[in-house]
Parts: sequence; C-alpha cells; structure tokens
Amino acid sequence: MDGIELFLLGRALMKLGEEALPEPPGGSGQYAGSTRAVVIVAGDIATHPDTTVGETALRTGLPQSQVSGAVARLREAGSVETAPDPADRRRTLVRQAPAVSARVAAVRAAGSSKVEEALARVLGETEAQRLPEVTEALEVLARHLVRDGR
Repeated sequence: MDGIELFLLGRALMKLGEEALPEPPGGSGQYAGSTRAVVIVAGDIATHPDTTVGETALRTGLPQSQVSGAVARLREAGSVETAPDPADRRRTLVRQAPAVSARVAAVRAAGSSKVEEALARVLGETEAQRLPEVTEALEVLARHLVRDGR
C-alpha cells in the first residue's frame, strides 16, 4: 500500500463512518456544516482540552467558521463546555463535557449494527460473506491506530 492508497482508504472509511452515524435530532438539514466537521472538531477538543476555536481550526485545517459552527452544535448537544479564558477574558476555552451527552449515548447505542449495515452496502451481495473479516480488520486497525478509543 502506498500513501495515495492509504489516503483513499481513509476517505472511504470516513464516508462509511458518516453513513453509520444516526441522524441528528431534527434531521441533518437543521444544522449548517457537515457531520464530518463536527466529529473532527469533537475529536480534536477531546485530545486538546481547554483549547480555542482558532487553535482547533489550525490543528484540523477546517475554516474557523466551520469550527465555530461545530462547537455550537456540540455545546447544544451537551458534548462540550465553553468558558472564558482566565488569562485573557476575550478568549473562550472549549473542553469536552465531563458527562456523556445524550447524543453521544444515542450514537453509541446505535452500535455496530449501523457500521455493519454501511459495510454490507459497500460490499454488496457478491462480497457479503466477507463482512466478518472486514469488520475484524477494522477493529484491529482501530485498536492499533486510534488512541484513547477516540
């Protein structure tokens, strides 16, 4: 596998992940911005607590407006908290909420069945028997490449 193949695999996995996420309350049209951006921002905030929107934008490569929108969605869902920076009251710090939000609980409750449905669609009928093998391969990749279960 070369870098291009790895990049394309990553894109395919991102699309599968988006498919496997349950619709947000009120439907996907209720919010501006993509689910992908929200998940990217949530992951960045989880690994960089007490960060700012600008810092998150720099690390993720997302436009600051997308990060702001994602933070607003995450705050509304109860997944993050914001507070003024004690060192500079003009800045707002963002951190992961201490408790699991109802939205995260709903996504987790959907569990692997949504992932398996998305994988089955991609594999199609001719490759359906490979679903357990592909699922196991993804679990191995996640175990080795994703830190802290994020």
